[in-house]
Amino acid sequence: MGSNDFVTLFFLVAAVLIFLQLRSVLGRRTGNEKPPFDPYSPRDLAKGPGSDDGKVVTLPKRDEAGGDERFAAIDAFAKPGTALNTSLRELTQHDPNFNPKEFLNGARMAYEMIVMAFADGDRKTLKNLLSRDVFEGFEAVIADRESRGEVVKSTFVGIEKAEITQAAVRDNEEQITVRIICQLITATYDKAGTLIDGDAEQVTEVNDLWTFARDIRSRDPNWKLVATEADA
Repeated sequence: MGSNDFVTLFFLVAAVLIFLQLRSVLGRRTGNEKPPFDPYSPRDLAKGPGSDDGKVVTLPKRDEAGGDERFAAIDAFAKPGTALNTSLRELTQHDPNFNPKEFLNGARMAYEMIVMAFADGDRKTLKNLLSRDVFEGFEAVIADRESRGEVVKSTFVGIEKAEITQAAVRDNEEQITVRIICQLITATYDKAGTLIDGDAEQVTEVNDLWTFARDIRSRDPNWKLVATEADA
């Protein structure tokens, strides 16, 4: 046998071995194979890869009120069908990342920071947490207090209750009003150190309605205080 015949025979044997190996790995076609999955085919659109014909594919559940998973946190926070639930759902449609429980936790922390910064005359902290109009109002009170040499000493005891009362989207701005009931010890002294307002030992209950806002178009996730009023 010549060298060329040997080489030809070698490749023929190798080809047969490779074919047998592929056959054992991939299997043989029997004529009953399923067509390949086509994600764009109307027939396969409702099926995923590996789905069996005749079986129902379970889609992600929607909540009973006709929403989807985005609204699960809303429904857990406010009873479906209420005005608050409806307004929070509307807000979530504009801001899918909104979570009422997380927002309320943030509002509680912001409330304490603002109250204490106001008492201490900390303009830098206030400027980061307040809208321009509210900051100007707070700053005017602080400046007036300082001009008379008065000093405020406050102790934040804690927040007894915090709840969202209203929510809305107006002109690309999310707005949420929160009712906060807190306990505070506060006393104001004149420049001579004489107590002129409050009580250094008495715990006082404070009821506030604060409105926070955020521009939906902004990448800044932070909310700012845009309105305050005492809750009777």
